[in-house]
Amino acid sequence: MNILDKERKLLALQKQISELGNSEAVSKLIEEIETYKREEMSKLSAWDRVLLARHHNRPKTKDFIDYICDDFLEFHGDRCFGDDASIIGGVGRINGIPFTIIGQQKGYTTTENIERNFAMSHPEGYRKALRLMKQAEKFNRPIITFIDTPGAYPGIGAEERGQGQAIANNLFEMSKLTVPIISIVIGEGGSGGALALGFANKVLMLENAIYSILSPEGYASIIWKDASKASEAAEIMKLTAYDLEEFDIIDGIIKEPIGGAHLDKEKTYIEVKKKILSEYYSLKRLSKAEINYLRNAKVRSFGFLQRFNYENIGGIAK
Repeated sequence: MNILDKERKLLALQKQISELGNSEAVSKLIEEIETYKREEMSKLSAWDRVLLARHHNRPKTKDFIDYICDDFLEFHGDRCFGDDASIIGGVGRINGIPFTIIGQQKGYTTTENIERNFAMSHPEGYRKALRLMKQAEKFNRPIITFIDTPGAYPGIGAEERGQGQAIANNLFEMSKLTVPIISIVIGEGGSGGALALGFANKVLMLENAIYSILSPEGYASIIWKDASKASEAAEIMKLTAYDLEEFDIIDGIIKEPIGGAHLDKEKTYIEVKKKILSEYYSLKRLSKAEINYLRNAKVRSFGFLQRFNYENIGGIAK
């Protein structure tokens, strides 16, 4: 039984509460629900986490922005071709502190998903993101990116307009920025489409998010010529937050409510906001040179299982 089957059973139990008039029966049912969540919905396979990362009701970038920001002003367009609705970007204040905030946005409905291209960005989306990052550098604003995409859009038009070059240029330019960058994988972190916003000083993941070079279905199709083996592929790919933390690819995991972030969105927003501010204050005391050096050194260290200690950097950037 996968996590979605378990969730259906949970919803059925919760529905019974409204049908019961006896307060004692309701109390017993609530206790049964909590026990079921602890014993069944906390046992997650890699495929379960893939399903949760893709859950239609999972909090999206705009949800996080609306909750954690005192105010937010969105900007549009790449000043070259057009605006890409799959990426939201602008300036917002969190506890009075101005941040440049950029994130991939999935739709809430089928119609909106089509409008936002299912969060699969075109080159103009990445160029819009880079324009805002350079603006943040100019005004010395820290940057937050929310990552949630199956991957960059692979269509002919996107390729004609320089999809690969746009992603590569983002990585190149982000390597030169001297303001703090905090990236959070909130759902799917797929391929170069995710990496284009993920070259950061601190990369965090929600507990049930995923981050990988391609989808489990794509992996299964390449390795076994059978996309139906996606659940098997997910176990092999090491795409969960716990796998990536062990390999030092990410810097931390933000816990979710049992059963997924969508079951208690407000609690998830609060935890993300706390983590953002904690990481910001940690990075704020570093010089611009140190921020830039540590971001690049962190990426170069991938594969060496090496973690940087921000408490004792020893003047390495001087």
